[in-house]
Amino acid sequence: MRRRNFIRGIVTLATAWSFIALIGGMAILPPLAWGQQPTMPAIGFLRSEPLTDAMHLVNGFRQGLKEAGFIDGQNVALEFRSAEGHADRLPALAAELIHRPVAVIVANSIAAVAAATATTTVPIVFAAGTDPVREHLVASLNKPGANVTGVVFYASPLSPKRLEILRQLVPKATTIALLVRPNTPETEAERRDVLAAAKTIGQPLMTFDASTEQEIESAFATASHRGVGALMLGAGPYFNSQREYIVSMAARYELPTMYQTCESVAVGGLICYGTSLPDAYRQAGIYAARILKGEKPADLPVMEPTKFELVINLNTAKTLGLTVPPTLLATADEVIE
Repeated sequence: MRRRNFIRGIVTLATAWSFIALIGGMAILPPLAWGQQPTMPAIGFLRSEPLTDAMHLVNGFRQGLKEAGFIDGQNVALEFRSAEGHADRLPALAAELIHRPVAVIVANSIAAVAAATATTTVPIVFAAGTDPVREHLVASLNKPGANVTGVVFYASPLSPKRLEILRQLVPKATTIALLVRPNTPETEAERRDVLAAAKTIGQPLMTFDASTEQEIESAFATASHRGVGALMLGAGPYFNSQREYIVSMAARYELPTMYQTCESVAVGGLICYGTSLPDAYRQAGIYAARILKGEKPADLPVMEPTKFELVINLNTAKTLGLTVPPTLLATADEVIE
């Protein structure tokens, strides 16, 4: 009897609270619901290359989220997926995130294409070095028009400038080499632009393709054997993930090398000219936050870089016996000594 009276009392109390909540149309929850927390929105971070080599990009992304009021683990959850260099895994990884479900997917260029193929409803924010219009990710930079927007850090259009800077730094180089990873969107555009720029100024240019560490070493060995005086490293996440190995090869074969990303110079590379990848991912974090707050990708114009960095490692230059021209030193954003 006491148990029955106790249950009756609980039901009566719950009914009373529900009645009070309805007075005046107010949406007041009973005390049992006060302690319940809403589910945190999830952001999928999808990458074609290993995440272990991209923590500086993850940190940049987290910084952008923080600036916009979101902190991983507090009011947003990051879900990481990596194809570990196997692009054929990206569709399945994108499907995992979509069915999680995530509120936004953030991806590099190759991963963004896979995600955009998998969904037309989940918002996608890319951080890419390719032309997103040419890759059919957006209708235009100003009006993306669908569920995809993002940040670009064009690699290909900067190639002629990189070639010019490398010639200033290594004026005695009669032949310059270009090392690229074949069959990627970044590669084909860059190869075309560098070849055109070299032809215009009459610069002999050799090109090498590499998709593995063994092929990278073979390219450096062949370039050195053929008397190449300097080398330009192509764009793309694969070479970025291999930056320490490539820097070691450049040192081993004593080949002055121009890099796409300044993270390479920080670990001993000679020189770089380009946009800041961590800052691009910071901007991607801001865009992801704006989408979480209710804005639509179609209404967010693709962000383009406004600043380009020139960083020179004087220690590496001295090791290679190079004298950096005063004009380059004066225009460098950072000189590592």
